[in-house]
Amino acid sequence: MNVAQNRRLARLKRQARVRKKVTGTPVRPRLSVYRSAGHIYAQIIEDTNGHTLAAASTLSKEIAGSLKSKGNVEAAKAVGTAIAKQALAKNIDTVVFDRNGFLYQGRVQALADAAREAGLKL
Repeated sequence: MNVAQNRRLARLKRQARVRKKVTGTPVRPRLSVYRSAGHIYAQIIEDTNGHTLAAASTLSKEIAGSLKSKGNVEAAKAVGTAIAKQALAKNIDTVVFDRNGFLYQGRVQALADAAREAGLKL
């Protein structure tokens, strides 16, 4: 195995370990974050019914138009603010944070902090 495969397997192991404990309920849905090299995505998911209640990413038109680069901390902050606004518009003020196996630093941390600053309780 090479380094990239080891890193991916480590993330998947962390993801499985966290997902055993973290689930989204109707009272407190799950804010799931996924990051790739070029973009960052966030969804608010209610796991009991399997519904996505809100979603934002650097690919959405209202966010993508105002960004120079879509794979940096500023883009993650914009996505965090957008997902918080969508959640608050649907009367969702508290969520459980699912970092999806990614380490809580850099873009993942910036998204969470921006969502908190916009009024979402994580």
